[in-house]
Order: sequence, then structure tokens, then C-alpha cells
Amino acid sequence: MKQQIASVIDRYSESFTSLSKYIGEHPELGNEEWEASSRLKEALREHGFEIQSPVLDLPTAFIGTYVSVKPGPTIAFLCEYDALPELGHACGHHLIAVMGLAAAVGLKEIIDEIGGTIRVYGTPAEETKGAKVPMAAAGLFDDVDIAMMAHPYHTYEKSGSSLAMDAIQFEYFGKSAHAAASPYEGINALDAILLLFQSIGALRQQLRSHARIHGIITEGGKAPNIIPDYAAAQFYIRSANRPYTDEVVQKVLRCAEGAALQTGCTMKWSNYEFSYDELITNRVLSDLFTKNLTSMGIAEDMIETGKDHGSLDLGNVSRHCPTIHPYVKVVDERHMLHTKEFRDLAMLPRAFEGMLLAAKVLAFTAYDVIVNPDLLRSIREEFERSIRSGHQGS
Repeated sequence: MKQQIASVIDRYSESFTSLSKYIGEHPELGNEEWEASSRLKEALREHGFEIQSPVLDLPTAFIGTYVSVKPGPTIAFLCEYDALPELGHACGHHLIAVMGLAAAVGLKEIIDEIGGTIRVYGTPAEETKGAKVPMAAAGLFDDVDIAMMAHPYHTYEKSGSSLAMDAIQFEYFGKSAHAAASPYEGINALDAILLLFQSIGALRQQLRSHARIHGIITEGGKAPNIIPDYAAAQFYIRSANRPYTDEVVQKVLRCAEGAALQTGCTMKWSNYEFSYDELITNRVLSDLFTKNLTSMGIAEDMIETGKDHGSLDLGNVSRHCPTIHPYVKVVDERHMLHTKEFRDLAMLPRAFEGMLLAAKVLAFTAYDVIVNPDLLRSIREEFERSIRSGHQGS
């Protein structure tokens, strides 16, 4: 049956590659992925999937579903298809989108024989306001037995961890005045922002090594001869787990309040993007993916231990169902994600070969879970243990 899965993916390889190329050549920002979403939905319909779209209030999100004639586990393949500002698809989301599609099409070939439900989740805006956050909060993954996606990279890597993250904006309100004639009549909002940065700089010494705080000034005044009456900054606050991230956020808020007190400004803070939880990798499922990857000729010593690559909205999904997020090699040079070099290499034939390999391994892994109830039970038991104990990260 795995040979049947692979042969189907090979049969449609040209159309899969063509679709991925199109998405790569026509990058769209988060929640504006109209063409990518439309073409993915059209392809799913052509292969017999029923489409729900939009999902929640997300116009470019979708869920494609195929229910077999026999009951069985629910398998979720996740697609991302948003691009980066100016860089385009430098994170390889044009490959991720079609990996999920191709895996679903391959699995569908044999699903009526083995039983189960296939869902393809179209999840916009991973780079910013990740759609997986509200989708997970709405319970859209609660009945899923396993959720999987694979990320393009310059090496093979097991599913690892990610950082929990809050995106916080600080706004300070002061009083404008002539900076030369009567500066004493002003209240300088930019000074408050600068004090906030200095306080956070001092705070870092007292934080655990896995914490990260980084920000930019988005508004600092209009002219040098006017005391700024408004200034703003945006920060990402991250750590290895949600509880400690919450703790760091409280420390940063106290820094922000102190800056307001020192300058006489008033301060307002808000979340300008969704909060991401850390990824809880299901080790049983991850080991199964690795086993299938090696069965395709990838030597085990080529597959690196999972690392932290920042923050993922998939972390929120991993609190609702067993989840993995491995990395697959699609370029032969060691260029990092979010670079022009990776973007350009990810549009070459080598990258599309890696995309189709990943699709097969995802589908093989789903097949193994469906036909082996004991394996599915072990996956579920591990997931329930991680949820009961609370995932504290490292």
C-alpha cells in the first residue's frame, strides 16, 4: 500500500510541482493568500475532497476533508502558504503547502481500504497572526488523532521544540512642546521608550538562557524640534515554555510602567499578534516519521536532533492533538531560512524533489498509524501524559 501511495504522488508530481512553483512565484502576505488558497482548494476538490471555506473569520483558511467508507483515525496534514514581506517565499511555505496536499492525495488512494478520515488544514499567516491559534482555540483539532507537517530546510532534522511567544506593543503618551524654546513644558514620550529599552537590557541578565526579548521602535516623533507626545515600540517576548514566558512578560510590563513613571507619560500595552505556545513534539509519532524517512534511503546519521527554530503557531495545535514538525532537506547548501539565498534555491528542481519525498513520508507515517492500533494507542498515551503533567520546556 505504501507503494500505491508513492505511485499516486509520482503520477501527479508535475501538477504538484507546477502548483508549488506558482505559489512561489506569486508570494502573498498573511491573510492575503487569495491565489494560493484558491488553487489549493481547487486541487483538493479535483481529488475528491469536500471543502469548508472560509474557516472562522479567516477568509483564506480552509479545511479539505475526505471520509472513507470504513471508520478509522482522523489524520491532519497542515498547509502554510503565506510569504514574507519583501523576501517572498524565503521560508519555503510554497513547498509546505503542496507537501500537505500531496500527502493527502497519496493517502486517499488507499484510505477506503484501511479506514479513516483525511483532513487538510489550510492555515494562513504563520509568519504573523498565525491562523492555527484561533483554529486550535475553537476546537478544530480536538478530534484529530495525529497532526503533521514538514518544514523545508538545508538538512534533515527530527521534530523538536519551539519557543512560546507573546507579541506586545507599548504606546506612550506625553505632551508636545517646542524643543528649544520651551522643552520644560513637554513630556517626552520617546524618552519613555528609550528608558524601556534600557530597562529590558538590564533585565536580560536576570533571565534564563532560553528567554529572548527583541523589539523595534515603530514611532519616535515627527521632528527633532518637537518634544514627541507619542512614541511606540513592538516586542517579541519568548522562552522555552508558556509559564516562563508569562513570567517574563510580567517583568517587561513592570519595566514599561517604570518608564512611564519616570517620564510622566501614560502608557498603554496590547498584543499586536496572537500568542504562540511551545511545540510539544509527540516522540512516538516523530520516531515513526524518522523510520519512514530512513526507509526512503536517508541515512539515520544524516537526520539531526530536533532544535529550536523560533516560534510556531503549530505549538498551539500540539496542545490539542499529537503533533510533529520535522525538517526535510530541500537545498544542498547551508543557507538559513528567511534569506534570499534559501528563497532562490527553494525554487529549483532539487527543492521540489525534497517536497515530494516529504509528502510520501508524511503519508507513509499516517498509514502506519491507521493500520496499527497499538501504535496509535501509544501516541495517544504519550500525548495525554504530556497534557496532564503540563509541558514545562527546558
